[in-house]
Amino acid sequence: EGISDQAALTALAEGRGRDLRHEGVFIVPMGGATNIGAFAGLFGPRGLRARLAGLCDEAEEADFRHGLTRAGLPPGPGRAGLEQLGFYVCVADLEEEMIRSLGTGAVEQLIAAEGELTRFRTFTRQPAQRGRPAEQQLHRFMGTKSGRKARYGYVLAAALDPTCIPRPLDRVLAQTPTPLNGTG
Repeated sequence: EGISDQAALTALAEGRGRDLRHEGVFIVPMGGATNIGAFAGLFGPRGLRARLAGLCDEAEEADFRHGLTRAGLPPGPGRAGLEQLGFYVCVADLEEEMIRSLGTGAVEQLIAAEGELTRFRTFTRQPAQRGRPAEQQLHRFMGTKSGRKARYGYVLAAALDPTCIPRPLDRVLAQTPTPLNGTG
């Protein structure tokens, strides 16, 4: 969908020793799920005929289905239909998937390492944040400043244990071709 997804997938690919550009794989942020129809139309079977894969948030699943259908890629029923086309749904979104996988303590440590723990603590004391679960506070904090979601998309993805990568991220990255014997 956006630049935070691009940052997370880039970090995961790097962690796997992959050079996506060398492999001819490009991660294109669309500026939101509602733009899937235009992007799939440009890059898909009616356009450049590139192999497509993607991520969307749970709340945008219907928009994704509609856009893919308009672009000539009608998904079958359910999430399995989207997955057959190479599209995966994050529950509820990318940040929640990674916060859940890492755990709140690890995410707070990453925020501290980024020099923002004081800002995060100040944020959690705001009236609207008091009493909310830590997962929700962390999720909301990442969206409070321009560029922060992309920054933490990369930071959180880079910190993921390779055996605990959220399924949508792992599967969409697996959709990209890998070079044979490292030769491209």
